[in-house]
Amino acid sequence: MAQPVNLSAAVKTQRDVAELSELLIALCSIRREMVDSNVCCVPQVHENYRASALNLIHYLALRRNDVRPLQRRLAALGLSSLGRAESHVLAAVDSVISILRRLLGQAHESIDTEVDFGRGQELLMEHTDALLGPVDRERRVRIMVTMPSEGADNYELVLRLLEQGMDCMRINCAHDEPRAWLRMIRNLRRAETALGRSCRVVMDLAGPKLRTGEIEPGPSVIKVRPTRDALGRVVLPARLWATDAEAPLPAPSDADACLPVDAHWLAHVRAGDQVVFVDARAAKRRMRVMDVTAGGCWLELSKTAYIVPGTVLRVESERSHAKRHTRVGELPQLQGELLLNQGDLLRITRAMALGRPATSDVKGRVLTPASIGCTLPEVFDDVAVGERIFFDDGKIGGVVEEIEPEYLLVRVLQARAKGEKLRADKGINLPDSALRIAALTALDLEHLAFAAEHADIVEMSFANCAQDVELLQRHLAKLTDTGPAIVLKIETRRGFENLPEMLLTAMRSPRCGVMIARGDLAVECGFERLAEVQEEILWVCEAAHVPVIWATQVLESLAKEGLPSRAEITDAAMGHRAECVMLNKGPHVISAVRALADILGRMQSHQDKKSSMLRALQLAQTKSSRPPIERTNPARAVTAPRRRLESEH
Repeated sequence: MAQPVNLSAAVKTQRDVAELSELLIALCSIRREMVDSNVCCVPQVHENYRASALNLIHYLALRRNDVRPLQRRLAALGLSSLGRAESHVLAAVDSVISILRRLLGQAHESIDTEVDFGRGQELLMEHTDALLGPVDRERRVRIMVTMPSEGADNYELVLRLLEQGMDCMRINCAHDEPRAWLRMIRNLRRAETALGRSCRVVMDLAGPKLRTGEIEPGPSVIKVRPTRDALGRVVLPARLWATDAEAPLPAPSDADACLPVDAHWLAHVRAGDQVVFVDARAAKRRMRVMDVTAGGCWLELSKTAYIVPGTVLRVESERSHAKRHTRVGELPQLQGELLLNQGDLLRITRAMALGRPATSDVKGRVLTPASIGCTLPEVFDDVAVGERIFFDDGKIGGVVEEIEPEYLLVRVLQARAKGEKLRADKGINLPDSALRIAALTALDLEHLAFAAEHADIVEMSFANCAQDVELLQRHLAKLTDTGPAIVLKIETRRGFENLPEMLLTAMRSPRCGVMIARGDLAVECGFERLAEVQEEILWVCEAAHVPVIWATQVLESLAKEGLPSRAEITDAAMGHRAECVMLNKGPHVISAVRALADILGRMQSHQDKKSSMLRALQLAQTKSSRPPIERTNPARAVTAPRRRLESEH
């Protein structure tokens, strides 16, 4: 028992004593609430997570209170405001209580908590290593890369991704098929051996994705047009590839269009011939034959044209006055789409009939609204009038206005001023509806068998409640004794609201993690709330010592187009607060991995979770002692922000 001590010299007035006493009473009350929290679920978790589960429960008890007034008063006295206590919450409270009692001259018995500051950090690091693999000494935050289809047959791509810093290979089960996945994994294992590095294999189950159905296709027509400068002058003619309609060769990548034609006609055309035709608008057009090969011929066109099946192509040859002709064969139909404006009505049908645009009379009055099917019509039973509905990552939004046995009638309230196009296979979100959809589809269970044999981690899409997590654990237990770790993708409002219960259930497994799937989550919770929601997920997971994967559109412009936006750089730097950052595929994904590794490495010296790290600051140096600013080519690497404001909650 610690002996009573005299009041600190800093505590001189009765007002000081009263302030400290009030703070002590408030903190002791909070501590009792934390300790008295229901801990019946702790014995059910895996032994790896016993201390972590208890810390999570204590943290949730603390956050049931609004401690902001208490925080301000503690900070004014120079004491910890508990703003960085996630990983060791009871120890943090005990530490402040101990200081207050000593200042008041009260005896305070030393209490050994199972998770102090150091142990909380150690547990998170241990669980991260177990889930995501060993850490790079120069960069603690891992990088996960979604594997493109080319990864199945392009070993060099996989090798270069691993070389640039990929720590986890993510295979999206919604794309490709098991034979391709196996080739991706074999390429990875070969690259691991070549570089002496290890990399986790992550398989993402597609889950019960609610999407729009097919839409009635548009007409069979090809629009071709040359490239013009600002004055409308042609700087590059359109290039068309004409090939045998009976045995067509694939169009080269630089072709603007492919025209199937008669083989006999092709055999007689020569370079330099002129080909004339009348397009779908009755406009006369002329093309020049530029080259003839064994598989077809190249044509160049200097005016815009609309070409449909049956268009007659006539050759005007300098070698002969004869005009030989052919007809264009079958052309692909345009992808179906619905143009929706604010105020429009849209029918979501149970039947998977082809979607159709609205019909109108001669005066423009709508006779029948646009309609489209959906992949999971059973959701109709869980939707109510007045609930919101969003399409295509929130680009189109509306409210359910009417429910009929065969369709939902939606009023479009959110779309761009000129309207928004809705196409097939676009996501549908119903954030206000309590959907009763099976967490794992039949296809997911097939893929789970493959994952149990080949993957290190299985990601569960649309995890909404503890029962969903239990279902995944039961199926994995049937397949393997030492199965892959599980990662819960939080991408719905229900999943966010049920996160604590899902975490405690996931902790029954020896290894688990959480992915913040910010795309669907932003739609479900509202774009304006995304920053707040992702912070709450980070806090709760840190309290549970569960690693977090920061996902969706990280450096997307860089991966797809080769150049990032300024906002993307800041967003990628914020990802340092997670344990792993995920990149999606794209033509420039290798550059994106290189840039992300650079950003995360730079941020590591400045920021650890919410705590600013006081590394020597370049701005604080005298001008004569400042090192020159490093200049980096943005096409090769991206410089991270040098500092960020620290915030407490």
